[in-house]
Amino acid sequence: MGTFPSFKLTPSASMKACFIALTALLSAAGVPAQQLQYPEGAPIPRSLTPEEADYLARNPLTSGRSVTPPPTGPVHCVAEYEPMEGILIAWEGSNSWTTILANMGAEITTTGNAELYVAVDSSSEASSAESKLASHGAVMSRVHTMVVNTDTIWIRDYGPRYIYQGDVRCIVDHTYNRPRPNDNAFPTFFSGYKGHAFYEHQLVHGGGNYHLDALGNSFTTRLINNENSGLSEAQIHGIWQAYQNVDTHFFDPLPSSVDSTQHLDMWMQVASDDVVMISDWPAQQGSTQDQICDAAAVTMAAMGYTVHRIPARKVGSFFSTHYTYTNVVICNDLILIPSYRNSNVTQYNGQALAAWQAACPTKTVVQIDAEDIVSSAGVLHCIVMHVPEHLGGSNPTAYLIGPDGGEGYAHGEIVDIEWISDDDFGAVSADLLLSTDGGQSWPNTLATNLPASGSYAWTVPNLTTSQARVRVVVYDGQGNSGSDDSDADFSLFDPNGAALISYGSGKAGSLGVPVLSSQDLPILGSTVQLDLDQALPNGIAKLIRGPAKDSTPFDGAVILVAYDTIVDLNVDGSGHADMTGTVPNNPALAGVSFYWQAWIPNDPAAAGAGWACSQGLETRLGY
Repeated sequence: MGTFPSFKLTPSASMKACFIALTALLSAAGVPAQQLQYPEGAPIPRSLTPEEADYLARNPLTSGRSVTPPPTGPVHCVAEYEPMEGILIAWEGSNSWTTILANMGAEITTTGNAELYVAVDSSSEASSAESKLASHGAVMSRVHTMVVNTDTIWIRDYGPRYIYQGDVRCIVDHTYNRPRPNDNAFPTFFSGYKGHAFYEHQLVHGGGNYHLDALGNSFTTRLINNENSGLSEAQIHGIWQAYQNVDTHFFDPLPSSVDSTQHLDMWMQVASDDVVMISDWPAQQGSTQDQICDAAAVTMAAMGYTVHRIPARKVGSFFSTHYTYTNVVICNDLILIPSYRNSNVTQYNGQALAAWQAACPTKTVVQIDAEDIVSSAGVLHCIVMHVPEHLGGSNPTAYLIGPDGGEGYAHGEIVDIEWISDDDFGAVSADLLLSTDGGQSWPNTLATNLPASGSYAWTVPNLTTSQARVRVVVYDGQGNSGSDDSDADFSLFDPNGAALISYGSGKAGSLGVPVLSSQDLPILGSTVQLDLDQALPNGIAKLIRGPAKDSTPFDGAVILVAYDTIVDLNVDGSGHADMTGTVPNNPALAGVSFYWQAWIPNDPAAAGAGWACSQGLETRLGY
């Protein structure tokens, strides 16, 4: 694609150009910057327009939202070929574009066996969208219009990315790589609309530059490196690993003269755990784009994928158009693929259909005419986002974020119990229970009729046990319930009693996840030895200590200590290191805690930049 798409100016598109140009002129003249305007009906391209680029040169992108800590516990990032509840679209663009949406909506709500969530800017637009969808054959009981402002149709790039945290659907979001504020805000809206937990990482990104399988592999082009120039590739890898539990593989992008977005979805689609579709360029053999796709095919085959090649073509010179057949929508047993009317490309429509049918023989493959949108730098995949199925069927699901095991709490301490939930129609309330025998019985009710997702400030009672667990029970409006418990025991104790409390989780290296422990209670006046095991043999470990916990993402793991001290430990050939110290015999220190974690650099088996780490260890001084 060229750097600026060649679309026919309609009155609304002309208005849009005037708005953007005026904004640029005002900014150049020193007038305070205003947000760019995106009038309704304007065919805004997927790619960054020159006006937007000029605006960004003066007004760098900002999220407007704070980065959150990453999700904890078991996290699975959902692949597009996994079971889906629905598909998200934004009702934007010209009449020909909404006709494409309507054609897709009819297939999604019938053969695709899925709901269709439609973002509309007003109630009148909702009526218009519903009428058009109905006339094209959509099952209207499955169409859900949501009145919320969006700027453009390209919801793949700004829409919500889903994970499962435990059995609960959650959204992981990024800063959209366009100065389109309503689009960037949409995932927050949809989080509230569905009642789904929301996490935000720091990357500037467009979601079309990303694919993944259901086994923990993900893929992107190095456009992401350019968009986040202050981060190394290893750091970008670590952020996705921390928030989405994926191992990301990086490819070179196509030249911007071929594809102005440089997004992966324009030339690759992961179709199953072991099948991938990659573009081939029969009319441009030996071109840079052909070489990049050929190299990617070799890489994917080496990873164990069956690689199917599918035609692609660049048409035009200066204002070129990238015709792709990998930019598709997989929805349950349906695959929507583009077809085109351009005489240079029509010969490939049948070849692409046959390739998809051969690659996915159990699915129904349907062609959608995408000629009217392809010159704006994207087609079908670019204008949808996936909403995965709820895992509980008719019952709610819950995930107890904490306390989740290994913690220790003193009598009278205030503890935040935190949980999230999910349901097919929406959970409505939650109860909290306490066990003191490792989950064998639940005689203690801590609170009832709490929000379905939220937190509760619990004051620890005068109970002493090393086998405490919490259960959250979530209910929906029909009285169905689901629950989740602490994964392991935690302790309730006298605040002046010495204790060792493991918390958080580590990151694997050559011998697995390093373990920090002690056989000695930190009793005032005693000698205590800290032991590190399963570290990199004959390496160096960085033992950090501090007065408080922390939760800072780093290299795919989490720094668990607000540290003020670092001690180097020499690891022996078995992966063991230790350090001995004496606890001062000072009564004023009773109940004071110090926090520890070990980090091991340069471990060849550790993902990301090569750091492995232990869990955290709290040493509470006492008697």
